[in-house]
Amino acid sequence: MGIVFWMFFLLALPVLQSAKILTVCLIGGSHYLLLDEISHNLYQRGHEVRMLLQLGNPVITGFSYEGRADSYQRSTWSLGEKYIKEYNGWFLEQQTQFLLGRDNFNNFLNFMGHLSYQCDKLLGDKEMITFLQRQHFDITILDAFNPCSFILAHRLGVQYIAFYPGTLNGPLSIALPSPLSYIPVFSSQLSDDMNLWGRAKNLFYSFLAPVGQELVWSTFREVAERHLESGSPPGGLKEFHQGAELWAFNTDFSLEFPQPLMPYTVLVGGLLNKPAKPPDQDLELWISSFGEAGFIVVTLGSMVSSVSVDLLLVELVAGFSGIPQGVLWRYDPKRWPAHLDRPPNLRLVDWLPLNDLLGHKKARLFITHGGQNSLLQAVYHGVPVLGIPLFGDQFDNVVRAETKGLGLTINPTHITRERLSSTIQTLIQDTRFKSSALSLSQIHRSHPVPPALRLVQWVEHILHSGGGAHLRPTSLTQPWYQRYLLDLVLLFCLGLLGPRHHVYQTSHFYCSATLSNTSVLF
Repeated sequence: MGIVFWMFFLLALPVLQSAKILTVCLIGGSHYLLLDEISHNLYQRGHEVRMLLQLGNPVITGFSYEGRADSYQRSTWSLGEKYIKEYNGWFLEQQTQFLLGRDNFNNFLNFMGHLSYQCDKLLGDKEMITFLQRQHFDITILDAFNPCSFILAHRLGVQYIAFYPGTLNGPLSIALPSPLSYIPVFSSQLSDDMNLWGRAKNLFYSFLAPVGQELVWSTFREVAERHLESGSPPGGLKEFHQGAELWAFNTDFSLEFPQPLMPYTVLVGGLLNKPAKPPDQDLELWISSFGEAGFIVVTLGSMVSSVSVDLLLVELVAGFSGIPQGVLWRYDPKRWPAHLDRPPNLRLVDWLPLNDLLGHKKARLFITHGGQNSLLQAVYHGVPVLGIPLFGDQFDNVVRAETKGLGLTINPTHITRERLSSTIQTLIQDTRFKSSALSLSQIHRSHPVPPALRLVQWVEHILHSGGGAHLRPTSLTQPWYQRYLLDLVLLFCLGLLGPRHHVYQTSHFYCSATLSNTSVLF
């Protein structure tokens, strides 16, 4: 009987042959780490996977892009050493601006300008594009942060799944239900518990968001015009976003604020989280030398390999020297200022196994820039964090972490040695932070399906279903005035209008009030 049951069960499963899948990574850094993990997981599932990897992005010191042995295939592309050197030099200058607290939207648009230039050259490489077209991929998984990925997918004529490496409020036009009363708009630095002024700020940012998206798309519009037979889509980036078969987000409700989702969205935060492996013997001996005081892990992101603001570096070092814990800092030793002495409890490494270190039993605190991957790894291992946000979504990310009780935040321009050391000791000695971290870890780990398997299963569902049309509601194609019933409101108002003056006054008052209330939805 048991054999018959299992035979029936296996026959009832949908048969899905190995698919040809293209993953697209045009930025590097933490984006590469995620796409590498996704590509490897799909390969292990039996699919034929090829990654298009653009080389020459800001270098991750101490890390190699050589890929995994006996795994997916890669096609690499770059703009050449001269441009790579210039681009990396520009990015190092941006690091200084971030550390000085000068992150602004113009800097972001300049970054998008660089990505647009790279995109134009990539799409103009006929040899590479022809090679990819001849592969006849079944589907593409692209990094949705970079608009070029969408243009490339359309150039190849392949259906695509959008993987966004951040939180739900990053993409501005995928039409998720987003009531402004409790869902913070991107870059607002608000929590989901807003007072009157917070809601007013959120409403204001909701008007800025589509303007910002249009400015971003304006840097890519000419590229799309040049390289797509149909030209730039009338709806711009919004049309590309809503053309995805599925949206997968690198987030999780252990860290994300609860909010409504749509059928075409899936949360897969924690792809890089794994059980910790023991460090090498030399590092373990260094950790053991600090006894029960333990150690602190410090990293300001995969692309920030040093602190180029001398005054800030002096304060950081002085703050670290005043605590009993060991401090393991990912910092390029070659860029350490010769005039600055290192305290005995500080150890510099050009690359560190973050997941393994956070999983160590003596890890007491994680000092981070607030990158999404870093915070999710802290959640997974139950380690409190001190956030030092530098740019982009990091400011929103640390607000989430602080609201959830995972840690505290210091702006880089507000760091002093006294404030740094006292905040570190508060986070370590106040047991509420460790308790919150462990509670979030329990929430994250107890999800019935691990994030890697969750994503693979959804990709296979899209492949088996022939696309994600069944997941997309009609609202994505409705005009905005129909979506918010403004045409119905207008018709109702016209129907109320009559020859009598009091009817006109009543209808005028009602319609004005209705339109005023409806406008809050935007």
